[in-house]
Amino acid sequence: MKVDIWSDIRCPFCFVGKRKFEKALEKFPNSKDIQINWHSFQLDPDLQTQPERDPFEFFSEAKRIPVSQAKMMHDHARNAGKEAGIDFNFENQKIANSFRGHLLIQLAKTKNLANEIEEALFAAQFIDAKNIDDEETLVEIGKSIGLEENEIRNALASDDFGYKVNEDLQMARHLGINAVPFFVFNDKYGVSGAQQPELFLEVLEKSFGEFSQGDQGLQIINSGESCDVDGNCD
Repeated sequence: MKVDIWSDIRCPFCFVGKRKFEKALEKFPNSKDIQINWHSFQLDPDLQTQPERDPFEFFSEAKRIPVSQAKMMHDHARNAGKEAGIDFNFENQKIANSFRGHLLIQLAKTKNLANEIEEALFAAQFIDAKNIDDEETLVEIGKSIGLEENEIRNALASDDFGYKVNEDLQMARHLGINAVPFFVFNDKYGVSGAQQPELFLEVLEKSFGEFSQGDQGLQIINSGESCDVDGNCD
């Protein structure tokens, strides 16, 4: 059975959602029969990479809120991260467009390394404070999961992979997805946000019991913490 996940590597709740979904998979007896398909989603495709900017000042300016409020909003995400075993390094994160990171994801998908590259890119953005729009950084990240340097550099200049990124975005719009993370189980059940492992497990069990019937249609199962296309994370 397949589970499709739309995610942006600049979204902290996408990282949290990944970890919580993985905890559910650990408890799911048929986890070996689950095929996970990662899909690209850009929350801010027009973002200009500014690695030297203070992240809180940038967020404050973008949202037109005081820096103190910006830090408080990040504290909410920090607490969600701790619950999922993630120690967010928001103070040092780099302001960087995620498009080229998604090109690397599309390459990794062709090598059955999508989950590995998602984890590596999340760690680069939120823990190691790396610039995920920098070519040399992306080469380093790609090589760390087993990709070849020449294929990474080719992917970062590839119109074909750029088309794949846009194809994922169009599919998301078709499904009415405007916030991530977003999980679709067996083309039938949609789960929005970084839900608790218990809910993910419940939907896994329900959808796995039905997937052989080929049911179609999309139902939203609850709505959890996520980041939307306007850059609001809650």
